[in-house]
Amino acid sequence: MTTLGERFARGRGRLRQHPLAFDAALALGVLVCMVAGSFVDRHGGPHGGPDFGGRTPGASSVLLMLIGAAVLVPRRRRPLGVLLFTGAVTLVEHVSQDPPAPVAMSAVVALYTVASRTDRPTTWRFGLLTMVVLTGAAMLFGAAPWYSQENLGVFAWTGMAAAAGDAVRSRRAFVDAIRERAERAERTREEEARRRVAEERLRIARDLHDVVAHHIALVNVQAGVAAHVMDRRPDQAKEALAHVREASRSALDELRVTVGLLRQSGDPEAPTEPAPGLAVLDELLDTFRNAGLPVELARTDQGTELPAAVDLAAYRIIQEALTNVRKHAGPDARAEVSVVRVGRTVEVTVLDDGAPTGQAADGGGHGLLGMRERATALGGALSAGPRYGGGFRVQAILPVTARTGEAT
Repeated sequence: MTTLGERFARGRGRLRQHPLAFDAALALGVLVCMVAGSFVDRHGGPHGGPDFGGRTPGASSVLLMLIGAAVLVPRRRRPLGVLLFTGAVTLVEHVSQDPPAPVAMSAVVALYTVASRTDRPTTWRFGLLTMVVLTGAAMLFGAAPWYSQENLGVFAWTGMAAAAGDAVRSRRAFVDAIRERAERAERTREEEARRRVAEERLRIARDLHDVVAHHIALVNVQAGVAAHVMDRRPDQAKEALAHVREASRSALDELRVTVGLLRQSGDPEAPTEPAPGLAVLDELLDTFRNAGLPVELARTDQGTELPAAVDLAAYRIIQEALTNVRKHAGPDARAEVSVVRVGRTVEVTVLDDGAPTGQAADGGGHGLLGMRERATALGGALSAGPRYGGGFRVQAILPVTARTGEAT
């Protein structure tokens, strides 16, 4: 069972959803208060107290109260105009009637509206003007002494209306600012989430490119060898086809692991294999040696534990650089790979002595772009270009400590 207060709050909420109806109801309430107050004789009761029904308002006073209340309906659209009009109506009542009817209530409501819906300087200017004019009129044209309670009441009510309206406006601005900051923070979180999704997609795309480019290049080379020696040396052709099968199986396994990162958390058979790193570098180089590319390795990074992201980036850079050697450096090219720990960085270098054929290794292409992005994303750097005297050189300098501050 709802209480009277709850029903009143619910009805008030419905009225606030329709501002014009709310203002009409407010104007009616102000009119009722003004008419009721106009029947009160403040000093006609026993012992000099108020006496309800001790006086009757004149027709002009009733008309001015009706006009003052009616003009409050559009107070939200024209707050300053409503204040000036109700102030003029109140001034006319004070000049023409003694004692005046409480028409000043309409001016008080109008002044509150101005203070709550405009800025503070406007409130100060019109508030002081209203207080001075109405209080001065009450003091000058009334029969009571200038210091009477009625005159001071006009001053107090207009001052309180301006102060209350300014407080409401300040609170509304404060709430709006909090709401705006919350919305801006929500937009920032959404933008950050989208940025991270885009970065993750870019990382997966680089992995897919590295995996496919490396293994497809090996399959292409071994398939060409098998086709070339099929008739004359079937044993060598069989060995080449075995390498094709192994490379294709490795490509499928790595693709399954990479694409598995896109699975939902509840999907079955989620990938559990760790990402490749420098620990399996010898196996990677063996695949190139089996494809006919002589590769030498020099390492001085033993005992260095790299963060997972740096370890994977070093592995992929070597894989992509050797794939480019196999594709573009010619059939007689040789390659050298070095992994060296220098201070707080690890340097990965891939050299070859071949002559570029087909697509020139001039620093363009998606392979070198992907390697640069990997190094830059970790706070490192990558350089690539022709060597003096022939060949090509790719060098990546990667931090031993990840950018997130993870210690090695």
